[in-house]
Amino acid sequence: MDTLKSVLVPINKEGHRFIAIFAAVAVALFIFTSPVLGWIGVILTLWCIYFFRDPDRNVPTREGLIVSPADGVVQMIERSVPPEELGMGSDPLLRISVFLNVFNVHVNRVPLGGTIVKQVYRPGKFFNASLDKASEENERHAVHLRTEDGKDIIFVQIAGLIARRIVCHLTDGQRVRSGERFGLIRFGSRTDIYLPEGVEPQVGVGQNMVGGETIIADLNAENTTPITVEVR
Repeated sequence: MDTLKSVLVPINKEGHRFIAIFAAVAVALFIFTSPVLGWIGVILTLWCIYFFRDPDRNVPTREGLIVSPADGVVQMIERSVPPEELGMGSDPLLRISVFLNVFNVHVNRVPLGGTIVKQVYRPGKFFNASLDKASEENERHAVHLRTEDGKDIIFVQIAGLIARRIVCHLTDGQRVRSGERFGLIRFGSRTDIYLPEGVEPQVGVGQNMVGGETIIADLNAENTTPITVEVR
């Protein structure tokens, strides 16, 4: 049963239309071209289903824990000025960049519970998301979140070379929980998260991340309360 659940994971609703299109093309290839092209269409349809999978995650619930907003690999950890459209000033903060390839789960999750202060979409270019300049020049959706105790967290969805559509369901003033689903980026991308000044990361470059589960940092680093999890 556990094995079956690991395979038959839910599909995000944003993928239904694309899966239908891929499947229709596969059928058309079988009817109007050749079986070889038809089977290629079937393989691509299965990949599309795999891409839009949306598994539940075991989200750490201890107060102050910042979890990864995305699956993928930590590409960079460096100081950078937050997106200017958020109006957060020009002081650089520690930025952790998570690169997602086309085989990662692309559903994004809120890194920490709090209130959405501001979220802004900015059109841009479509450079390879693994490049540093992608944070500045690519299409992006930036979010400013404030915790109950007044700490500010910034996270940004960034389109990539193949990704052409950022989906974000957040609204200004919305209250959110850690690990809650808030959107996705279609077909390869990057997610940046900016930590408050003085907060140290608990991940390293090259580390694999699991969205909603992997702990990026702890706002209460000296807190010895056991970490519990909640499936979301």
